[in-house]
Amino acid sequence: MIPRRPPVASVLVALAALAASVAADPAAAPYFDVRTYGAKGDGKTLDTDAINKAIDAAHAAGGGTVVLRAGVYPTFSVHLKSNVGLHLDHGATLLAAGPTLGGLRAPAGARAATAPAVTATAPAATRPARPALVVSPEVLAMPNAYDAAEPNPFEYNPPPVGGYNQDYGHSHWRNSLLWGEDLHDVSITGPGTIDGNGLAFDAGPRNAGVGNKALAMKNCRNVTLRDITFFRGGHFCILATAVDNLTIDNVKFDTTRDAIDVVSCKNVRISNCSVNSPFDDGICLKADYSLGKPRDTENVTITNCLVSGYRMGSLLDGTFNRSQKNGYGRIKFGTESNGGFKNITISNVVFDHCHGLAIESVDGGVIEDVTVSNITMREVVSSPIFIRLGNRHRSPLGKDTPVAQIRRINISDVTASYSDAAHGVNISGIPGHFIEDLRLSNIRIAYLGGGTAEQAARTIPENEGSYPEPRMFGVLNASAFFVRHVKNLEMHHVQVTFDRPDARPAFWLNDVHGADFQHVKVQRFDGVPLFSLNNVSDFATQSVRSIADVKKDKVEKETVGGGK
Repeated sequence: MIPRRPPVASVLVALAALAASVAADPAAAPYFDVRTYGAKGDGKTLDTDAINKAIDAAHAAGGGTVVLRAGVYPTFSVHLKSNVGLHLDHGATLLAAGPTLGGLRAPAGARAATAPAVTATAPAATRPARPALVVSPEVLAMPNAYDAAEPNPFEYNPPPVGGYNQDYGHSHWRNSLLWGEDLHDVSITGPGTIDGNGLAFDAGPRNAGVGNKALAMKNCRNVTLRDITFFRGGHFCILATAVDNLTIDNVKFDTTRDAIDVVSCKNVRISNCSVNSPFDDGICLKADYSLGKPRDTENVTITNCLVSGYRMGSLLDGTFNRSQKNGYGRIKFGTESNGGFKNITISNVVFDHCHGLAIESVDGGVIEDVTVSNITMREVVSSPIFIRLGNRHRSPLGKDTPVAQIRRINISDVTASYSDAAHGVNISGIPGHFIEDLRLSNIRIAYLGGGTAEQAARTIPENEGSYPEPRMFGVLNASAFFVRHVKNLEMHHVQVTFDRPDARPAFWLNDVHGADFQHVKVQRFDGVPLFSLNNVSDFATQSVRSIADVKKDKVEKETVGGGK
C-alpha cells in the first residue's frame, strides 16, 4: 500500500510551528544562525564572539549545525566543538580579519621555477567574472588578535642534538582562523568561502596574535569537509594532525602555500577536489614528531582531483592564469617523515602547470604499499615522478635516527607532456640503503629535451642529508629516467618522446640490482646510448625498440643501445 502524502496545509502548519519554536528558543533548533547570536555579516563588524557563541550553543544542545547566511563575517580564531557542523551558505564568506597578510603577492623567498612556454587558452569572453571581495578599512585596521600558539615541548630538541623536530607551522594549531583539539564528529560544509585574507604566509614565535592557518585540527576523529572553498589560506589551508576518519570532498583550494597537510592521520579520503597552490605543495602527506612520538599516516585514498600551479586566484575566477612561473602545486609524501606512510592509493588525478608526484622519506619513516594510477600531467616544471630515500636525521635522535625505507611502490597509467628538460623521472636512494620493489608500467612522457653532451657527462652528487627536491642534484645526466640505489625495479610499456634532440642517455642506472625492462619505446638520436649502466646486476630487457634483447648478470660500466 502506497502511503499518502500529507496535505500541503498540514506541512505548512508544521513548518510554522517549527519556526515559532526556533524564534522562542534558538538553542532548541537543529540549526543555529550566527545572526541570532549577534553576528552582522556586514564585512566590517567583527563577528568572532557571535560565531563562537553559536558554536557553544550547538555543542551545549548536544549537537547541531551553525549556519552563516549570505554575508561577509570578519573574525579572529573560531573554536570548533564536537558534534557541531559549520555551514556557509551561498554568498557567505568567513573572513580572516586583520591587516592583509595573505594577498596576491609571492611569499618572500618563494622558490622560483621556469615553466615550459605553452600558451594557455584564453577564457571565453562571455565567462562571468567572479566578483572581488572588497575588504573594508575597518577590517584592515583591526589589530591581529588570533589565539596564541600553544607551547609544544616536542618542537625543539635540547642539546646536544638541537634544532627543530619539525617546522614551526606544524607544531602549533591554535594560531589559526578555525581550530579544534580532541574533537569528534565535526563538519565544515559549503558552498560558501573561507577567506584567509588576514593570515600570514608564515608566523614564528615572535608573531603573537598572528594567525597562519585557515583550519588546524589535532587528535580528532570523524571530520568532514565538503563543498567549501578555501581562498588565501595562509601558511596552510588545512593542517590535520592525528585526525582519523577524515573526509575532504568536493572542496576548492586557491591559496598561497600548502593547501592540504595530512599529518599522522588514519583513514583519510580526499576526493573530487581542485587544488591550486602556486608557491608550495597542493596535497601533502606528512608524519612528524609534533605529538611527541612518530605516528604513521596510513589508509589514505586520493582520487578524482586536480592539482595546479596557476596564478593565485585564477582557479576561482576561471582564468587559470599560467603566468605564475613557480607553478608548485603537486602531491607529495613528506618532507616531514619521522613516521611512515602505509597503504595509500592515488588515482585519477590531473596535474597542470605544476610539479609532479613526490614520494620522499628522509627522517627515518617507512613508505610501503603505495599504488598510483591513472595520472595525467601537463607542463610539469620538475620531475614528473620523484622518489627519494634520504637521511636528513631530523628527529629527537639526531644522527642516530634510523635510515628511511621505501618499498612496494606501484605506479601505472601515467601520461605527461611538456615535461621539464632538466629533471626527468628521478628515483634515488643513498649508498647502502635501497628503494625496493618498484614497478612502473604504462608510462608515456613527452619531454622538452635539449640536453647536452656536457650534461650527460656530469657526476651527480649524492646529497644524502639535503632537503629533498628534484632540483637538489642539478641538471640530471639522463634525459628520461635517473635511477640510483634501487633493488628490484620493473618497467614495462614505457614510451618517451622529446620536442628537441637530447644528448643524454634515456636511462641512467647506478647501483641498481634486479632491473627488468619490457616493451620500451624511446625516441632515439644518433650516437646517444639508450642505457648507461653503472654497477648494475641482474639486468634484462625484452621487446625494447631498436635493440636486441639483453641479459646481463653483472655490469661495472657499460652502455646499451649506442645509436639510432
